[in-house]
This record gives sequence, C-alpha cells and structure tokens, in this order.
Amino acid sequence: MAKPRFARTRKKSKRTRVRLISSKTVYRGPVFSVTTDHVQEPGGVKARRDLIHHSGSVVVLAVDDPTGKPRVLLERQYRHAAGDYLWELPAGRVDPGEAEMEAAKRELLEETGYTAKKWRRILKFWASPGFLAETMAVYLATGLRRGTAQPEEDEVIFKRLVPIASAVRMVMRGTIRDAKTISSVLWLDHTLRSRS
Repeated sequence: MAKPRFARTRKKSKRTRVRLISSKTVYRGPVFSVTTDHVQEPGGVKARRDLIHHSGSVVVLAVDDPTGKPRVLLERQYRHAAGDYLWELPAGRVDPGEAEMEAAKRELLEETGYTAKKWRRILKFWASPGFLAETMAVYLATGLRRGTAQPEEDEVIFKRLVPIASAVRMVMRGTIRDAKTISSVLWLDHTLRSRS
C-alpha cells in the first residue's frame, strides 16, 4: 500500500515591506550609534523602534588539537554591562572597511597572542535583533601558534585552553554565560560528536 501524500497547506502570503517613516540619530559614539525610527511594519502596524547600530563583530573559536583531544581557547575579562568577569571566546568589532576574516585574525592576535593556519566561518547570527543591529560572525581557527598578545590599553585578559568536554560543562553549569561563546562551544561539541 502506498504511503499517503500530505498536501502542503502553506498559504502564499504577500510579503509586505517595512516602510521607514522617519529616522533620527539620537546618539553617535565611537563604537555604535542610536536611532529612533518610526516605521510601518509588515501587517500595517506603525511603531517606534529605538535601534543601536553597530558595524558588526567577529568571534574566534580557536581550537588546539595536538593529541586528538580538542581544547578551546577561552578568555576571562571584566564586562561592565554584566558587572562581572565572564568566560568568552576572543571577539571584537569589525572596523570600517575591514574584512571579517582580517578582523578575526587581528582580534585573536591582539587578545591572545595566537595565530592560526586555517580559518573558516562557521556561524553568523544577530546578537540581539530586538533592538541591536549587530551581526556576529564566528570563525573556526585551527593550527594554532602561540605568540605575544597585544591587548588594547583597557583590556585585561586572562586566557586558558580548555578541553571541549570541560567547556561544555561550563556552559551547562552556567559558568559560561556569554551567548556567542555558548553557541560556538555547543556547535563545536555537536560537530565533533556527529563525526564519531
């Protein structure tokens, strides 16, 4: 007996575009700017949206695997917005006119002193799309070579290579509380498990 076919019931909907009614820059700083936008959203709803505009960031999932037991390069630094020290992957913003991969290489070297032989973008996502127009591109960096860090004046960073199993435990116990690091560590764990 043939298996029944299920008809697709997905309705075709007209995609209504967003209409920007007005936009006013209310703050412009060295890292981001803020606008107050009045828009007509899909479905006809008119709304005020306050947006933080950012040039985008890169995140580096640096993995050391000399013995077949992958370790992730984590750093710990104080984050004023969180009011605490956080475990994170190396990351930073993309400077105007800079390519993402070049920014990733620069950030890894500046913050940790490491360089890498192989680079590959593995994820790209919105940091917090409710109010923040910032994308984050995650680059997998392998073939690590140690060097001297070149942090900016306001950066005090402690770094450590952590076995992937320990990094996953840090995520699950709430020791790692940074979203970009959580998603990247879990991506790596899933990828490694699916290969075995």
